[in-house]
Amino acid sequence: MDVDALRAQFPVLERKAYMNSGTDGPLPAAAVAAARAELDDAGSSGRVTAHFERRSALLEELRAAYARLLGASAGEVAVTTSTTDGIGRVIAGLGLGQGDEIVTSDQEHPGVVGPLLAARRRGVNVRVVPFADVAEAVGPETTLVAVSHVSWIAGAVAPSALSELDVPVIFDGAQGAGAIHVDPAALGCVAYAAAGQKWLCGADGTGLLWLDPGFAQQLELVTPGYVSFADASAGFEGSFKESAARFDAPVLPREGLAMSVAAIRVLEEAGWDDLHATAVAQARRLADALRDSGRTVMPRGATTLVSWEDAYAEQTRDRLAQAGVILRNLPRRALVRASVGAWNDDADLDRLLGAL
Repeated sequence: MDVDALRAQFPVLERKAYMNSGTDGPLPAAAVAAARAELDDAGSSGRVTAHFERRSALLEELRAAYARLLGASAGEVAVTTSTTDGIGRVIAGLGLGQGDEIVTSDQEHPGVVGPLLAARRRGVNVRVVPFADVAEAVGPETTLVAVSHVSWIAGAVAPSALSELDVPVIFDGAQGAGAIHVDPAALGCVAYAAAGQKWLCGADGTGLLWLDPGFAQQLELVTPGYVSFADASAGFEGSFKESAARFDAPVLPREGLAMSVAAIRVLEEAGWDDLHATAVAQARRLADALRDSGRTVMPRGATTLVSWEDAYAEQTRDRLAQAGVILRNLPRRALVRASVGAWNDDADLDRLLGAL
């Protein structure tokens, strides 16, 4: 892979060592241009039939790209607004209550914690265990496992033993899809939710939800809308789509869809295998260099996140930003986190290490 050619697609990299893709990925110039073109057309032509047809076409193009990323069929993928949106649709759609138990981990993002708190209010027993112990914690009372594929705290990977469970497993893939190779079927999960704006470098307010077709039949629709219908004009005589598209977000903006389609094209052209391998290798290099400098790096897997201890994490984040290095601190934790993409070269890593 030509890293220089990839970097040239992202204007922010001309000025900054951008390592915050675990929050929002860098925007390719092509994505910004695509969004602008759609807005210009809608502004000059009006939002009439052609506008809605274009929005629908972009939605299907994005769905197909998400499916290719996961090695899945387009019929297994819903287009959502976020990882949280997908996780929430699954947990709420199961209709769990008194007598049900969900096992989760102590390293979950608020995007998982929120739907689980809502389930707890409906009487579900939500049991929180150490991230590494999630598989062993499953017992005869467990109805569902809801856990991150890759921990947002430091990049640890969920235990492989989860694939051997008889209990359904749903993954928060916000730090997985686009960052590392993801094959939901091989992971043994029944649902995999991910974000469009992080490692896929698309628009805020986009995401994906892969559903095992058999499991999807068990889910109730929580917020069915126009796009959920096989034929919306049928009214009360109508029915919902058979594919995962019935779980699509009710409305996604045309310009956001265009932005995400253009962004994922850039990444596809670079090649997913090369992107994943390069990003993981660069993250490993950074982690090793931080350890060599005497810093305490949090336990991690072969992923793209690197977190290290820093008693003044927020101040360090701001100081690094002044030096043109963009990353984040983790709230309520004395940790700084770098999200390393394939677009980050050795000069970016050296800039970070030098600024520290």
